[in-house]
Amino acid sequence: MGFFFSSSSSSSFVFFFLAFLQLFSIVNGRNLTHSSFTPFNHDLYHSSRFIAKEIKGLVVRHPDRLRMETMRAQNKGYNAEVLVVTYNRARKDVNDSSKFRILLSFGQHGRELITSELALRLLSSLSEEKSIPNVDLSSLNNILEKIVLKVVPMENLNGRKRVEAGDLCERRNGRGVDLNRNWSVDWGKKEKDYDPHEENPGTAPFSEPETQIMRKLSKSFDPHIWVTVHSGMENMSQRVMKFKHVQQISFGSSFYFFM
Repeated sequence: MGFFFSSSSSSSFVFFFLAFLQLFSIVNGRNLTHSSFTPFNHDLYHSSRFIAKEIKGLVVRHPDRLRMETMRAQNKGYNAEVLVVTYNRARKDVNDSSKFRILLSFGQHGRELITSELALRLLSSLSEEKSIPNVDLSSLNNILEKIVLKVVPMENLNGRKRVEAGDLCERRNGRGVDLNRNWSVDWGKKEKDYDPHEENPGTAPFSEPETQIMRKLSKSFDPHIWVTVHSGMENMSQRVMKFKHVQQISFGSSFYFFM
């Protein structure tokens, strides 16, 4: 899981974020805060087409709090599209600019299927079609009234389709670029464990349409926080990005702070 922070903060946000983490730790009634390991089984996950269909259905059924758009970009004949869902309770009554803005992105790496399942579950819970065990709904709803969420359920749709076609270990996009290495921060930097097959950064920063879309979305929405959710093998890594300088802090898992 990654967190992209701006410099602003408030006590109300801290309270929301604790509730937010609690919400994320509950999937299908199971508390995921306890360590566990489950062998990968492709049959356990929905297809990208099914997830998109379910999310579109949620938007149709809950126009009072959800809306949806598809963003597209292309580069040298390679095309990408990203589905973006906006959650805003009572959006007709409150100006968006008065609320705390959070951007959530899932599925940046094709093989991390479970993250898009989490996006679907989150939107279902926010729509109140799925219950949230062990959460004070009154307090949570009070917080949700004060925020706007933009959710990207499948950032790397082309890479995911390669996984669904049988290339189960593929993490890159549809033309072999690691989207997590295609940003301008440390572009082209090679760590000691650098794997050119896994971590191809592309021909230049923002060369990939998916990265271009996310940059455009982040600039237009101007979130106070950007959370990008990843899955790991035995742990979940956490990356915190700020935009002007970089400092690194470790808490057991991997936390990267960019400000």
